[in-house]
Amino acid sequence: MRTALRPTLVRHEVILAAVLLIEWFYFYFTATSEKRGITFGFGALDSQFDLLRHSVEIGLLALAVTPIILTGGIDLSLGSTLGLCSIVFGKLWQDAGAPLWLAGLLTIVVGGLAGTINAGLIAKLRLPPLIVTLGTFSLFRGLAEALTRGTATYTGFPSSFLLLGQGRIAGLPTQGWLYLLVTIVIWLLIHRTVFGRTLRAIGFSSEGARYAGIPVNRRIAAVYVFAGIIAALAGIIYTSRLGQAKADAGTGYELYAITAVVLGGTSIFGGTGSVHGTILGVAAIAVLTKGLVYARQPQEVGGILTGALLLLALLASTFAKSTFYRTRTAKTLTAPPQPKLP
Repeated sequence: MRTALRPTLVRHEVILAAVLLIEWFYFYFTATSEKRGITFGFGALDSQFDLLRHSVEIGLLALAVTPIILTGGIDLSLGSTLGLCSIVFGKLWQDAGAPLWLAGLLTIVVGGLAGTINAGLIAKLRLPPLIVTLGTFSLFRGLAEALTRGTATYTGFPSSFLLLGQGRIAGLPTQGWLYLLVTIVIWLLIHRTVFGRTLRAIGFSSEGARYAGIPVNRRIAAVYVFAGIIAALAGIIYTSRLGQAKADAGTGYELYAITAVVLGGTSIFGGTGSVHGTILGVAAIAVLTKGLVYARQPQEVGGILTGALLLLALLASTFAKSTFYRTRTAKTLTAPPQPKLP
């Protein structure tokens, strides 16, 4: 029993969960904030709801990029896709007079088209994902600024729409339920289907996966299109939470999302990773950044500590695993030879 528990204790997710608990309790006992003349702590229920609301968009982008990184790819354009879709939604509703449901549906289509552009260039033409998504990062952000001429902001959304980003259902923030639903879908897709296993195989060796009969190009294309759709959903939620659509929506979100995925234990080279690790990574970053706000620390400190948290988690996980396997190897080498059966 003791031996069986050891591999679990060195899992990256377990170490990250311990780090998350440490930082949460630290801010629980040290950080307070003031709102409307009332002082309340980081651990207050409203504070936790606020933390959830502010982490859903980055969490959705992190979930979207997890399958991509499992294949050995990357997507730097997700934050720009979020911003473009936010503007498209606002423009369709306010300028074109489309109903909210139709504006939302068309926005999801635009997100899918953005993902299709990445998919075509990467899967069909086999261009490097880093270069392609760096280009679409600028392209989509530029389109968002062109549609608003760099200044226009869409506001005045009806209260029924604002409930998506500011309201509650069964006591929890509305977008939290959507986040949970997307998490379950992607978890099942990655961990309980053949599709998810093929993504890992592609990440380990794309040529080997081709020889095994896996439609590599179609799988890669699918994850980029899916990521664009999820980014569009995040754009709609972002617009509802702030009550406005603007061209700079989601700036820098793609970096936080990728950091959360890597922090959660997914290899940046592909092949290994988990959705629950990604969720823990998102939570760790959200608690850190929001806790620093409550502690009245400069925003720059959050970036420094997020980078330090990522490095420390990776080092701790690597050290723990290497120590465990080194100890196990030493015991195997020093074990007395087993008697041969007659």
